[in-house]
Amino acid sequence: MDDQNKNLILATGLSFLVILIWFFFFPPEEQVTDPNAPATVQQDGTASGTVAGAPPVIAPAPGQQAPQGAPAAAPEDAPRLAIETPSLTGSISLNGARIDRLLLNNYRETLAPDSDLVNLLSPVGGPNPYYALFGWAPGGTLGYEDVPGPDTTWSLVDGETLTPETPVTLAWDNGKGLVFNRKISIDEKYMFSVEQTVQNNTQSAVRMAPYGLVARHGEPETVGFFILHEGVVRMSDGELQEVDYDDMTDLDIVAREGARAEVLDVASDGWIGFTDKYWMATIIPPAGTPFASVVKYVDGAAIYQTEARQPAMTIEPGAAAATSVRLFAGAKEWETIRAYEASGVQGFIDSIDWGWFFFLTKPIFAVLHWLNGLIGNMGWSIIVLTLMIKAVLFPLAYKSYVSMAKMKELQPEMEKIKEKTGDDRMKLQQEMMALYKKEKVNPASGCLPILLQIPIFFSLYKVIFVTLELRHAPWIGWIRDLSAPDPSSILNLFGLLPYDTPSPESIFFIFSLGILPILLGISMWLQQKLNPAPTDPTQAMIFAFMPWVFMFMLGSFASGLVLYWIANNTITFTQQYLIMRSQGYKPDVFGNIKRGFRRKKPAATK
Repeated sequence: MDDQNKNLILATGLSFLVILIWFFFFPPEEQVTDPNAPATVQQDGTASGTVAGAPPVIAPAPGQQAPQGAPAAAPEDAPRLAIETPSLTGSISLNGARIDRLLLNNYRETLAPDSDLVNLLSPVGGPNPYYALFGWAPGGTLGYEDVPGPDTTWSLVDGETLTPETPVTLAWDNGKGLVFNRKISIDEKYMFSVEQTVQNNTQSAVRMAPYGLVARHGEPETVGFFILHEGVVRMSDGELQEVDYDDMTDLDIVAREGARAEVLDVASDGWIGFTDKYWMATIIPPAGTPFASVVKYVDGAAIYQTEARQPAMTIEPGAAAATSVRLFAGAKEWETIRAYEASGVQGFIDSIDWGWFFFLTKPIFAVLHWLNGLIGNMGWSIIVLTLMIKAVLFPLAYKSYVSMAKMKELQPEMEKIKEKTGDDRMKLQQEMMALYKKEKVNPASGCLPILLQIPIFFSLYKVIFVTLELRHAPWIGWIRDLSAPDPSSILNLFGLLPYDTPSPESIFFIFSLGILPILLGISMWLQQKLNPAPTDPTQAMIFAFMPWVFMFMLGSFASGLVLYWIANNTITFTQQYLIMRSQGYKPDVFGNIKRGFRRKKPAATK
């Protein structure tokens, strides 16, 4: 292989590395597209096409009277219906039949055993209102006062507590011949089913459209890390779309006075809602039915809202109409989400933010989850996963390590060439290339395994950062949460001194190195000793400092990721050491090849 081909290979590899790093740190901004023209709200409160009339949470259609803005806070004495399941505890306010109090039984805010349960949904009138509403939007001659709204008081007609075994039924009579019923059921995890019926006892046909919505008042606190999406997430006929909270305030389409909205017509399958890092609330219309997927922001009330509007129905006198919708409100557990997808919720597994390398993050997490099921510990599962990845990459690594062993042996000859050529860099390159060609050494052969490690590393970082299964997952001893940094610190001699260490928000936290980051630096240093040092002094100095720079940089990363890197470095060092010995080289533990043990004497340089 001539020098030009070698340079081409090296340049291609480095270019690929730069592109990967660029996309990791500067991902393209997610664009939410509107493939269909937005529906126009007509005078009768319905919408053109398949889009139903807007829910009364925002404002009525022109010429109709209805509550403006957000629903009022439910009175303190408003009756409530308890929710009790193995996974959820909460209640439904009969004022509007809002599902607005929900605690996750299996998750706490911190590692402390007496820490508060994670609070997912909260009622209007309290801090951070976050709730789900269902109802009917009026059409034709009906007004918003003729259909149940967000402040309608419902009556409990069947059931006392909502459990997986006991659904509940609510009723409301508008006093004008329309009787509404709502049956709410729930499974043992996080899926609510809402069946709505309306009986028309009037003398004329009526027209209305069912809807479901999830609303948040005020912008919620988010992790705010660029690799994680928090905000609107929706699936529209197989296309996943994400909208950040700050992008919702800039929607161009003015739906009604004081509100901005984007409307997409979904032909058959989809869902829409809000996702946090680990939790989610999502409206899921029946599979195979069209609906309008709406992202909405109300300026004056600072309400962030997602809606699923189903097609309007015409109900003849004496007839009844029924509709159903589901609400997922809970934790984004991989097995649970996957089971719901298998039951017909298209693309639901993509509600977990797998990132740009989804083709790697999905199988990596699947294997990690399987290993955790066998081993029962995520930390040891990460180590075993690292062994498996290294085994898959071993054929490439073998060639790379053999080449690096040869490069390591040629190091003295390379130093002699450098001394002989002095400052003549062109002569230096020519002499080096001649030596590589004579000894059949390819200096770029070590790039491919490194390049393959980069997307794997990023993917594992994504898995550890976003998946719920790593949250509060212990390993050994002091590592009680693999999704958090190592809590030990060199500043207090790893707990021997009675001093608190800086918090992660402090600029001094970077100096609060734990045991795992220190082990990472040592493992990187040992691995580096087996590799040939650059001939350029500046490059050699940079490489010498890299293990310790990374030790400080990654000190604040999740313990699970640092554990992976330590395991990877240790396995790499072992593989490389054994391969060098198998080729006749005898390096010591610091990678120095001892005299008298070299496979063959390198050719003399002319």
